Amino acid sequence: MIALPDPVRLRAGDLAVVGLDGLRGRPLRAVLSALGIAIGVAAMVGLVGLSTVSKAGLMKEIDQLGTNLLTVSPGTSLLGQTSTLPKDAEGMVSRIPGVTGVSAVGAVQDVTVRRNDKINSSTTNGIAVQAARTNLLDALSGTVRSGSFLNEATSRYPTVVLGSVAAERLGIDHAGRHVYLGGQWVQVTGILDTVKLAPEIDRSALIGWTYAGSLGFNEYATTLYERSTDASVQSVHDVLGFTVNPEHPEEVQISRPSDALTAQAAANRAFNALFLGLGAVAMLAGGVGIANIMVISVLERRQEIGLRRSLGATRGQIRTQFLTESVTLSALGGAAGVVIGLAACLGYAASRGWPFELPGQTIAAAALATIAIGTLAGIYPARRAARLTPTEALSTT
Repeated sequence: MIALPDPVRLRAGDLAVVGLDGLRGRPLRAVLSALGIAIGVAAMVGLVGLSTVSKAGLMKEIDQLGTNLLTVSPGTSLLGQTSTLPKDAEGMVSRIPGVTGVSAVGAVQDVTVRRNDKINSSTTNGIAVQAARTNLLDALSGTVRSGSFLNEATSRYPTVVLGSVAAERLGIDHAGRHVYLGGQWVQVTGILDTVKLAPEIDRSALIGWTYAGSLGFNEYATTLYERSTDASVQSVHDVLGFTVNPEHPEEVQISRPSDALTAQAAANRAFNALFLGLGAVAMLAGGVGIANIMVISVLERRQEIGLRRSLGATRGQIRTQFLTESVTLSALGGAAGVVIGLAACLGYAASRGWPFELPGQTIAAAALATIAIGTLAGIYPARRAARLTPTEALSTT
């Protein structure tokens, strides 16, 4: 009896070439098959990456603005009436150990600001008129977009500084214009940039403390802004209420504006699971598409399979060939998705001036997922191709 030679064992390089031949022969089908995986990976990397970039930008912003700002405002009494802060509250707070600066604003009642005197006085556009101390921007780390902020000279006269939202609503785009405030024309000496830690300032028209007195201002501060050293923030927080209003500390409201930004960063992390889920669903749909295409490929390439089997290819080699093709197809789609997702993250970070941070864990998870999906999608078609005998594969019926 004549002994049959042992089947030739394909090397890894030969296996890759054979697996890629099927993709090169049908490039359009390969692209469309990999598109589902690419969309899923792009969604996963892109969405999580945008969340990561947003968080990095937010944390950078928090570091720049500082977490050592506390605000103090009047609360309500036991009878439900709105309380007031003592007139000497600023001085008392400034004497607390660790405090580096204190500023204040006070609401000017029954005074509105309008674009001109033809607009009804009841139309306020949500803009509050507030008296402001000259050191307010130092306490808030704010900046002036146009003109200059109040100083010892301008705070005595009919001048106003507009917050970013107030300026937009009044249609004022640069300093030097005039608005109608308190029954007279007042010059706009400055327009502020957005104040992240005090959004109420964005919707305010700020006038000098002295000038506000001529409009009926009672000189009671409605909000104090206090800065302290980083090490003393908590200790200052603990005594602020008792310092501002020793008799009724419970009527004092104290908040830390940076906590809102920190909570926003935490919310971004909470959405990552949702984004990963959306990407996983898209990847699963892409995996079903690859499995479908591989089954069709087996049916179309029966003669090729029969010819290779006749030339000595084993079932294992046929199975590995189609499995390699499936994994390669999935991996190419995954690579394209990663590139698209990272490009979206990079573009978004550059447009916002934020630091670019790679979502490393997401990229690793996407790479592993594409390999797993490609393997699972190719198992059934590969086994089906391997079960074909040479005579069945070469049969045209």
